[in-house]
Amino acid sequence: MRLTVALLCTFGAVSASMAADACLYKPPPIAGLAPAEIVADYRSTFLACHKGEDERVAIRQMAIAGASWLLLVDPERLTASLESANCWTCAPTDEEALKATRYVAAIERSAEAPGLVHRTFLQDAGLTHGAGPGDFVTGDLCPSRRPLDRAFFEKLETNGPATPVALGVSGLWLKRHADDFQWLRAQAAAGALDIVWANHTYHHPYARGRPDDETFMLAKGLDPDFEILETERLLIANGGTPSVFFRFPGLISSSPLMQTVRRHHLITIGADSWLAKGQQPGPGSIILVHPNGNEEFGIRLFAKYYDNGKIARPLQPLSAAP
Repeated sequence: MRLTVALLCTFGAVSASMAADACLYKPPPIAGLAPAEIVADYRSTFLACHKGEDERVAIRQMAIAGASWLLLVDPERLTASLESANCWTCAPTDEEALKATRYVAAIERSAEAPGLVHRTFLQDAGLTHGAGPGDFVTGDLCPSRRPLDRAFFEKLETNGPATPVALGVSGLWLKRHADDFQWLRAQAAAGALDIVWANHTYHHPYARGRPDDETFMLAKGLDPDFEILETERLLIANGGTPSVFFRFPGLISSSPLMQTVRRHHLITIGADSWLAKGQQPGPGSIILVHPNGNEEFGIRLFAKYYDNGKIARPLQPLSAAP
C-alpha cells in the first residue's frame, strides 16, 4: 500500500512537471538569423495571471506560428519565461494592485533613480548597485563589426557551473552576430553560464563628437517603443527570452525616456563600475564591460580583477540586485 501511494505521488509530481514543460515555449532549431517577423502581434500588456497556486505577471503578448504566447515575470524572483497563454488564467491589473511585489517595487525605484542630472539629460540613471556581498557582472553587446570576445566568457566559466552574467543585447548586434548569439545560447544550455538577456535597444545610435543630448536614445527621430519592443521580438525569434532589465546606450537617458521604460514594465539598470572608465568594483557593484570586441581595455581589466580577487564573490545574478 505504501509503495502504491509512493508511486502515485511520484507519478503526480512527474505529471505536473510534464504539464509545466508543455507550457514553455521551445524554439525550433535555428540556423543563421531568424527574422523578427516570426513573432507577430507583439505588444506590451500588464496582466495578473495564475495557474493553480503559481502567480505571474504577463508583460507581453504575442503570436508565434498561430498560437498565443505570453512573456511572464515571477513578481518575487524577477525571472521571466515564455509560456502558452492557454496554460494561464489572466486578468488586467496595474502597478497599484501589485505594489507590494518585489517586481513593481524595483520598477518604481529604478524609474525614480536619476543618477547624474545634467541640464538636458540624465547619466547613469536607474539601478547602479546591488544588494548582497558579491558583484553583478554585466556585458553590453552594442552594434559591432568585430567578433564576440569569447575569451571573456571562457574566463567567466572558470568560476564554476552556471556562472551568472547579464548581457545587454542590441538588435543590430544580434542581426550581425547570429552565430555568436547561438554560441552563447549553447554555453547556457550546457550549464556553463546562466545568462540574463537585458534590453539594450534595437539601433543603439551613437554619433561620435555630438553632445550626449543629441545622440544615443536622445537622437532625433528615434522611436523608443520600437527600440524596446523590436529588440525583444528579434531576441525571441532567435531563441532568447527577454528579461525585466533594460540598459540605456551610453547610460544616457532623460526623464521622459525613463518613464517610457517604466511604461513597458522594465527595470532600468546602470553601473557603478564601468571598468574601462576607471570605476573600481566593490562588494555589490554592477560591473560593466563590453565583450562585443570594441573594448579590449575593459576586458583586460576584468581579467586582472577577476584573477586577483578584486571582483567580489560569489558572483550574483542580476535578479538579486534590486
